[in-house]
Amino acid sequence: MQLRFVPLLLLLVAALALPGTTTHTKAEEGYTLRIASLAPAGSSWMKILNAWNKTLQEKTNGKLKMRFYPGGSQGDERDFVRKMRVGQLDGGVVTTTGMSQLVRATLLLAVPGLLDTYEELDRVRVKMAPEFDAMFEKEGFRVVGWADAGKTRLFSVEPLKSPNDIKAKRPWAWKDDPIFIEFYQVIGASAVRLGVPEVYPALQTRMVDVISSSALTAVALQWYTRVKYMTKNNSAIIVGGTVMRKDKYDELPDDFKKVFDSTAARAHELLNKTIRKDDQKAYDVILKKGIEVVDPGEAKAEWDAAHKKVRDNLTGRVFSKSLLDAVTAAAKP
Repeated sequence: MQLRFVPLLLLLVAALALPGTTTHTKAEEGYTLRIASLAPAGSSWMKILNAWNKTLQEKTNGKLKMRFYPGGSQGDERDFVRKMRVGQLDGGVVTTTGMSQLVRATLLLAVPGLLDTYEELDRVRVKMAPEFDAMFEKEGFRVVGWADAGKTRLFSVEPLKSPNDIKAKRPWAWKDDPIFIEFYQVIGASAVRLGVPEVYPALQTRMVDVISSSALTAVALQWYTRVKYMTKNNSAIIVGGTVMRKDKYDELPDDFKKVFDSTAARAHELLNKTIRKDDQKAYDVILKKGIEVVDPGEAKAEWDAAHKKVRDNLTGRVFSKSLLDAVTAAAKP
């Protein structure tokens, strides 16, 4: 039997070496990255993300592509992170609320009263990129690119001139966002904790009557149709970006990585430019729709004091004092 087995084995090896009998490699079969987002289909975010995907496929002959799940079809951002951890998703386009599920300290970038201009935010993201990248890599993730979603303002059914005006209201707080939960505790208000998909129905039923949002997000999610006022001054920028599992990135061939990185950089640069312009356009649209801007006037000092109290309370608990100092220094010209 052994004598008969050897020739059979040799024939099998020879057959595998014949043209047309070689096995296909993963690179030949292609890669599909599954990425979720809360951005609605047809929104500015998704238009750019879809254009990025098209370019990526063109440059890799269709061997590398992304499958986006927009509009919260995969749940809220906490669901994105959970699914990334177990391998059901490869990445997510998220705000700092989602990012903080991976690296808690990223919430610092959205804390009120710290970075409220795009110029400050851009300086921090450039100077602090290596440090934040290292934090994510330690957790097994990669920051593909940073982006934002407009300036954070408060929208309300009744005018809010000072923080005290919120005490008798029902403000919404994203249930995974300790920043606004802390803010409402500081000013003595009771927050209604909900996920993003729950906000519009809550506005309809008046379960909530105050929301934190950018003008662009308020328009994209139709929240603005349920409010009458918005604060003039923004407290921060809604910071976010695209993150993905590091192991999924590492398994890409080097030439695919180069294409992915270059197209990602271009897409996120375009995202920032477009979203910032669109946020201002949305702000103007909201004004034309009759929503009134509330100027804090002398009460601005009360808002500033509340924001500082929030930062002080979160320092050492959510982010370190050293990181706060580093970001503060990086924000300066």
